[in-house]
Amino acid sequence: MSDTHRRTAPAPIRTLADIHAIERTPWPEQMSAHTTYELLRQAAARHPLRTALRLVLSGTPDAPAFSFGYQALLEGVTQAANAFHQAGIRPGKAVALLLPNLPETHYALWGAQAAGIASPLNPLLEAEHIASLVEATGAEVLVTLAPQPDGDLWNKAMAVVERCPGIHTVFVVELDAYVEPAARAALQALRAAAPAPRRSGVQIRSFHAEMATQAADRLVSGRVIKPTDVCAYFHTGGTTGLPKIAVHTHLNEAFVAAMLQRLEPEPHVVLCGLPLFHVNGALVTGLGAFLGGWEVVLLTPQGYRGAGVMAHFWRLVERFRATSFSAVPTIYASLAALPRDGADISSLRHAFCGAAPLPPTVAREFEAAAGIPLCEGYGLTEAACISAVNPSGFGRRPGSVGLRLPHQRLQAWKVNSNGHASATCAVGEVGVIGVCGPNVFPGYLRDSDNRDIWLLPGWLNTGDLGYLDHDGFLHLTGRAKDLIIRGGHNIDPAMIEDALLRHPAVALAAAVGQPDQHAGELPVAYVTLKPGTSIDAATLLAAARELVTERAAVPARIEILPQMALTAVGKVAKAELRLRAAEHVLSQLLAREGITATLRVVADAARGSVVQLRCTAEDAERAQALLKRFPFAVDRLGASA
Repeated sequence: MSDTHRRTAPAPIRTLADIHAIERTPWPEQMSAHTTYELLRQAAARHPLRTALRLVLSGTPDAPAFSFGYQALLEGVTQAANAFHQAGIRPGKAVALLLPNLPETHYALWGAQAAGIASPLNPLLEAEHIASLVEATGAEVLVTLAPQPDGDLWNKAMAVVERCPGIHTVFVVELDAYVEPAARAALQALRAAAPAPRRSGVQIRSFHAEMATQAADRLVSGRVIKPTDVCAYFHTGGTTGLPKIAVHTHLNEAFVAAMLQRLEPEPHVVLCGLPLFHVNGALVTGLGAFLGGWEVVLLTPQGYRGAGVMAHFWRLVERFRATSFSAVPTIYASLAALPRDGADISSLRHAFCGAAPLPPTVAREFEAAAGIPLCEGYGLTEAACISAVNPSGFGRRPGSVGLRLPHQRLQAWKVNSNGHASATCAVGEVGVIGVCGPNVFPGYLRDSDNRDIWLLPGWLNTGDLGYLDHDGFLHLTGRAKDLIIRGGHNIDPAMIEDALLRHPAVALAAAVGQPDQHAGELPVAYVTLKPGTSIDAATLLAAARELVTERAAVPARIEILPQMALTAVGKVAKAELRLRAAEHVLSQLLAREGITATLRVVADAARGSVVQLRCTAEDAERAQALLKRFPFAVDRLGASA
């Protein structure tokens, strides 16, 4: 029975014609399950003897690995759902998950969806921001990690409980089963000494102990889950600001899992280094992997940030015979420079990249180092992670983020002054990218966030600009959204701007992303001063370190302008500021390398941001090699003036 999936696997998608062939059968008939819990039940029935999850606590090649089969996964999810139900979670009620990457995180994530709604949270957020998300979702139960010697997550969790009176139960995930007896005793002593909530009426329960008392073969609630039921709240902000909260239905997530099987029909051993509070970690190297009977290796609770993971990455590939993994461009830039030191990585078939623009040089260098194709994809939280992807095993189409999912439409639109679609764009014509299909969410949790998100009924405005080529491949040329993406995390520029505007000398402030070779983007700020005031940029930057409460959002630099760049209607011209920031970074890069050059970064409707370079013929090759590490086209115009 465990080989059924392999024998019946459909042919992989290679072209738009393959997608059209798939679409001759209605999508409901291609889905074996329409809810996440039923999907996991079917996965356990199909693959009872396969390993679903492995966990390594560190990246050292000989670190102990802990394995969990598909039946154990289903039983853990069922017991977690029943424990949440006993704690009062019903359909429409949320469970907040403040956890690193662990098998227990999967139990809690999918168990919360079977009992009510899962609300995964970023543990790196400050307690204040975590609490704002908990309050917004109305979560009544919190699942978090027991006190650890090297972390402050417990203190964050207790601060959240103090601020959020709706939380009445805290489930504590203990790591005792993963450590040696001596370390176990130390963890138990740490728990005994840890501060408890000062607020009365909060119950603290052991997650494992409560699960052990629950039925593992059925949902005791007797709930019949509908595909349209809300299953998850994913926050869209990575580190700062007041994030939007995207609502997912069971159908949204189950559909993406089913379509992933058409993209990747063969079983995999996939390395998971992305966090499970993010849709990629949860749905691609999670739910979709489980539907296909894949083996998912959790690369430490901290993922790629875990001790030794990046240093020993190729050895981890060799150890687990990994076939695939997903990451962001900064990870691939590091791996391209990581010596293999004799590691056998012949099991790798391909890797996937998303979350931020992929510089062509990074892609080429990684492919040369690893000997596998790097498949760039495109998606967003609001469409359950995947909307397009370059076909695996087919070779990367440079400059493209791939073909659309079967049964999901994707189109470049002309948009009128009201932000609504007025006409479709022709092949090769740049427009606003819209997506429509079963993976598209019903909206944000806050009604105020839903203004202007629909191009047409059912068509989500992604906020991205691009075009479709003759073969149906999507090419992105710009980002209409103002979010700053730092290493795959979203930073809300309004949070930086609001902080700077509290300074008595600042009249206007605008924050944008400045290109960075390592993080993709870094936040920078442009300000104008109030009449009669005087302050230099260094002093203002020092003040910003106190005013901006999130470390990741502190501007890398601040530039004081005599006049803010504005559009014709008086809005801050952030597109112009982004070009200015790029010019600064690239000019500084060339100057540090001793290259005499002048350059401009300009917007091109078809190609996005383009560097216009003037330098001597002797410096041209070196200058272009440096500039191509960034995701910009480069036009050499001749010698410097």
